[in-house]
Amino acid sequence: MRITTAIVGLLATTILPSALAVWPLPHTMEQGSSNTQAYWININVQGRGSSGIVNNAVNRYRDIINKESFVAPVDYNRGILKTSGSLQGLVVGVDSSDETLTIGTDESYTLDVPVKGQATLKAKTPYGALRGLETFSQLVTSNGDSKVIANTPIHIEDAPLYTHRGISFDTARNFYSVESLFRTLDAMSYNKMNVFHWHIVDAQSWPVESKTFPELTKKGAYSAKQTYSYSDVKRVIEYARQRGIRVIPEFDVPGHTYIVGLVKPELMSCLNKQPNWDKYAAEPPSGQLNIAKPESIEFTNKIVDEYTKLFPDSVFHLGGDEVNRNCWSEDPDVQAYLAAHPGEDVESLLANYYAKVHDHLETTGKYAYTWEETLFHSEYVPSTNNTILQVWIDQESVQKALAQGYRVVSSSYDSYYLDCGHGAWLPNFDGNSWCDPFKSWMHVYNYDVAANVTDPAQKKLIMGTEVAIWSEQSDETVIDQRIWPRAAAMAETAWSGKSDASGNVRTTGEVATRLHEQRFRMVGRGINAEPMQPLWCARNPGACNLP
Repeated sequence: MRITTAIVGLLATTILPSALAVWPLPHTMEQGSSNTQAYWININVQGRGSSGIVNNAVNRYRDIINKESFVAPVDYNRGILKTSGSLQGLVVGVDSSDETLTIGTDESYTLDVPVKGQATLKAKTPYGALRGLETFSQLVTSNGDSKVIANTPIHIEDAPLYTHRGISFDTARNFYSVESLFRTLDAMSYNKMNVFHWHIVDAQSWPVESKTFPELTKKGAYSAKQTYSYSDVKRVIEYARQRGIRVIPEFDVPGHTYIVGLVKPELMSCLNKQPNWDKYAAEPPSGQLNIAKPESIEFTNKIVDEYTKLFPDSVFHLGGDEVNRNCWSEDPDVQAYLAAHPGEDVESLLANYYAKVHDHLETTGKYAYTWEETLFHSEYVPSTNNTILQVWIDQESVQKALAQGYRVVSSSYDSYYLDCGHGAWLPNFDGNSWCDPFKSWMHVYNYDVAANVTDPAQKKLIMGTEVAIWSEQSDETVIDQRIWPRAAAMAETAWSGKSDASGNVRTTGEVATRLHEQRFRMVGRGINAEPMQPLWCARNPGACNLP
């Protein structure tokens, strides 16, 4: 039987066969009606000269699959499945050993599991092999004293819809250990996500080592133990690369920079204004680089020079969001500059700052990645359309960016801000936070970045989506529950799309059983993903639906 994304929804009202419970949903799946037994599953790489990425992944997944004793909640009373053949391992073949990981890296793969004999996984790149190994691992479940792959033979052809499927992760407001970042990267790989957008500094702290300005870390980190050395950063980058995940750093300028003022107060405006910080910043502490001073541009460009060398990805995020005009219009140095230059104003200064910094970034060979305000809330116009725009305010921002020819990543706050829903964090205000309510996994899944985008050329400019975790009320003690399984909901829509080839939109009711299975699988792998429903509901699909 040929199973595609067109008919999975029709099967969701019955107990979903395990082979169909792959998350995210493959592009095309064909399956049979037999079951294949397995004991110890060996995985071998075909040919010589294979990549270290593939070899390491094979070892990792061999360990996961053979140690895992997983039964989906819907199959709790299944009993022992009768089998028709035995699996003789998995053979992995990869066309290229090139380990380059960048925008548009091919992640496609083909997977075949016979009723008996060897399964085969074929991919064009090492990273396609990674995605195929994850899919294969999800096909294997416990079956008494052995393991089983249900509904064989299975043929899968798979590739992602979007090239950018990420998490924006804030490690500045509260600190996260490297080990907790590793755990997040593991969970991302289990959901075929491929971008870790590291919001590594902000107004509250500068935890990353700086060799250009060592005092930034010495004075800007919460403590000497709450820092990321160059070695730590390189470990995170390599750990991510081994899992097919790019690490894109964000150094947010010129706003969100109070912490710079501890080292360079002469470069700052509105530094920690109290008690009326809200006049000068989105949240405390206030402080922005003084855009009237050439030295601020020089400082920013030195930061760009340092960290574009440390982070190898071809994309570098420059922030640019939530700048506050009051901060500059009331600054004495800005006032003096504007008095001496009557043809200029705060807007022209800001546009000049963006232009100088973005132009400098271009000389490093990197693509600029920036929040939408850089273009939509200022007079700045990039010299090329190479800028990648991260939109978050509303769906109209997606359409506006596409109409202007920019590549787009959506982090719509109304659907993708996973920190929302815990109330205000200001201790003298007992109310909601600005972005409440909580974004349920259903709400995350129902968001469609391509909604109302009909022009095929514009659709090609949609790079993908990112959920965001801002850390005012999060740290590593709660991070798994904050992110998972809601980020998995986004991961499927970014990999598989919101609708099938026939245009039928998948509903949350249709996918709930598969996401339950994925959540329980992640918990078994050490990811403390929060429950979606009572276990009874997971075991009885559809019985907890609203009438």
